[in-house]
Amino acid sequence: MRWASALSRRPDPSGAFAEAVQAVEAGLGGERPDLLLAFASPHHQQDFPALAGLAAGRHPGALLVGCTGGGVIGGSHEVEEGPALSLTGASLPGVTCKGFHTEMSSLPDEDTGAASWHALAGLGPRARPKFLLLADAFTMDADALVRGLDRAFPRAPKFGGLVSGGRGTGEHRLLLGGEVHRSGAVGVAFSGDLEVDTIIAQGCRPVGPPMLVTRCRGGVLLELDRGKPLEVLAEIYAELPPGDQALMRHSLFLGLDMREERVEYDPGELLVRNILGADPDTGALTVGEELHPVQAVQFVLRDAAAAAQDLRRMLETRRATGAPRPEGALLFSCTGRGSGLFGRADHDTGMFQELLGPAPLGGFFCNGEIGPVGGTTFLHGYTSAFALFRGGKR
Repeated sequence: MRWASALSRRPDPSGAFAEAVQAVEAGLGGERPDLLLAFASPHHQQDFPALAGLAAGRHPGALLVGCTGGGVIGGSHEVEEGPALSLTGASLPGVTCKGFHTEMSSLPDEDTGAASWHALAGLGPRARPKFLLLADAFTMDADALVRGLDRAFPRAPKFGGLVSGGRGTGEHRLLLGGEVHRSGAVGVAFSGDLEVDTIIAQGCRPVGPPMLVTRCRGGVLLELDRGKPLEVLAEIYAELPPGDQALMRHSLFLGLDMREERVEYDPGELLVRNILGADPDTGALTVGEELHPVQAVQFVLRDAAAAAQDLRRMLETRRATGAPRPEGALLFSCTGRGSGLFGRADHDTGMFQELLGPAPLGGFFCNGEIGPVGGTTFLHGYTSAFALFRGGKR
């Protein structure tokens, strides 16, 4: 297995593709790619048919998959402004890559059996698949997509993101093989000699103690084991330093432990969700996720320092396991991160290379990131979601 990733800033599609593909071919050491992932800035929006043709002519045996992105990542660098084309190639012996496209109208109903979802992916659960998913939020309910795939393939890792860079329906582009789509979702189901590990860095740090939900209704948090949510929040606020108090006014979220079987509480495994509202009469909070009694929760804050700290902790935890270095990796990062959050480019890609690299790294900046927390796949925000690829027999 070999991976390579490259980036071109050239504005013309033929020149950008030629520059990127030559670098990818050099990185593959003469191996023919089985998979080509193309992520392009909106400047190349109209160039997608040409890019598909160039890829088919150069490497007709490779599965081409990709999309537009408000920013792209290639060759371990991040580009958020101006023309850019990221190309990541992989030679995958012993691996089958099945591409699929779906529109919302053809997405299986959530109440249907697993067979419909197996048909969508083109394989069954015995294949032990791994899924790359790219979806257009204007025309596809990504939550419904990942929920359905989770039920049909409960142990399969799913990763990817929502296409970005457009402002309305029809402005995004999705690539699958030689076809260019303006709606729906495209995906790749990997099977065979391949393992995919995921890292989800949500960019938050906990404040106050972990607590248990004692009363709730849907997404309404009515009571915690320490009292009414608003009263608990006031107690936490009073104990924070002035900087965190100021941050709490506009960057407060709730972290939810989504694991059904809790062995040990880990704040790194919390699903971060928005606090949507508060009722001063009852002391309740409304949260953007369904809650469950006896569920562990903790308030969290998000800022650049917390995002950097969280990413470093997640990457260091991965390195401490002694897992082999990935052959290749993809990064799906929120458009709210990057230089706008950290004040410089290549923050997340640089930290990845420092702690887990060197490894070929491509991807794009998303309007929502797809990845698992606590064994369930979710759509995230302000997250950096990594997929790490390695041979299954290692």
